[in-house]
Amino acid sequence: MLWFPFTLHFVREAGGFFEIFDMLEQKELPIIQKTYDLIQWYIPRLNKLPRDYKFLLGDRIQSGLYGLLEALIRARYCSDKVPILEGLNAELEVLRYQTRLCLDFKLLDVRRYQHVSGLINEVGENLGAWLRQQRKKQ
Repeated sequence: MLWFPFTLHFVREAGGFFEIFDMLEQKELPIIQKTYDLIQWYIPRLNKLPRDYKFLLGDRIQSGLYGLLEALIRARYCSDKVPILEGLNAELEVLRYQTRLCLDFKLLDVRRYQHVSGLINEVGENLGAWLRQQRKKQ
């Protein structure tokens, strides 16, 4: 088995072929994976926004998404998670309003808005569950 640290992938020979698998996907918290999936879906669409919106609204949404992912990863390793998770709850609400602005400005059609709202809500449900679990620990 070969390990490539710069990609976080492992390569294993399997019957004359090489099989690539990601060790992170097996142990990742669901909220982190859902946030990652949200970013993968949303960023390409934000990059296609008209210039008038791309560099203000689009950049703010992108920064918020990356900040959300980074904070979730940091919270995973932090001993006192509650303050971090409460702050992320507010950030997620800001993201919801920014996404709704994309719909109101006709930057997203209704179908895409419904899809991305569903992804955001999944992250929110996971965040709420994690927050409730951490509050019980205190």
